[in-house]
Amino acid sequence: MITGRGQVVAHLGYPTASFKAPMIYNPWFEQQGIDAVVVPLGVLPEDYEGLFRNLFRITTLHGALVTMPHKVTTTRLVDELTTTARIAGSCNAVLKRPDGSLLGDMFDGSGFVRGVERKGQRVAGARALVVGAGGVGSAIAASLAASGLAAIGLYDVHAASAEGLAERLRAHYSGLQVVTGSDDPAGYDIVVNATPMGMKEGDQLPVDIDRVAPGTFVGEVVMKEEFTPLLRAARDKGCPVQVGADMLFEMIPAYLEFFGFGTSTPEELRAVARLSY
Repeated sequence: MITGRGQVVAHLGYPTASFKAPMIYNPWFEQQGIDAVVVPLGVLPEDYEGLFRNLFRITTLHGALVTMPHKVTTTRLVDELTTTARIAGSCNAVLKRPDGSLLGDMFDGSGFVRGVERKGQRVAGARALVVGAGGVGSAIAASLAASGLAAIGLYDVHAASAEGLAERLRAHYSGLQVVTGSDDPAGYDIVVNATPMGMKEGDQLPVDIDRVAPGTFVGEVVMKEEFTPLLRAARDKGCPVQVGADMLFEMIPAYLEFFGFGTSTPEELRAVARLSY
């Protein structure tokens, strides 16, 4: 039950139909007796900058979860960014501090990497291909690099996005081999789809599945359905996979701490979540 003393966390993005976070956070808040709620708010890209600061004038707004397509834009709208968010060049969490200033952070990458390692895939010393260099792809690349990755391939249909991410990675991880310009998955230990491909019926696969070797770890960020066409094709080849929602469950404990709501474990969150697809 939400009361007049409750705290609201806005879930900002567009479109909102695939949002899964409210189905995880809100059952957990209810179980824990926390007077807070996550509310999906669809905001078109052309309206986002004008709305963002005004939204935080709402006195009961405690913070925001930020998703596609606003993660990069948000970095220039907050007052301060954490180091992780600066390296990633994107922001998916905003906290309104007691003085009204806005702190931005990024948890996509840490959530993704924690999920990969929990499934037994070693990141340190591995080679990874990240397809998509927007907000989520940049965050995943940054966290993979921080975990000791040996080499990373970056590909984006907008070549400048991949090149910009490559420059930021090289500036912070001098020992990391970084290549751009190819989405060929051959020779990689980890392949990540960090694009929206798979959100729409009939989307082509983000990589040539015939070039993915059996045993390659394939991860997904799309959450329209649990097993996307990419993941189904990867499983058919004998590849271990990570579904998009796994990243959410792994990052939410860090989110909860960031927002001052305590913490949890992925297992506790899964036990109460009410996910639907």
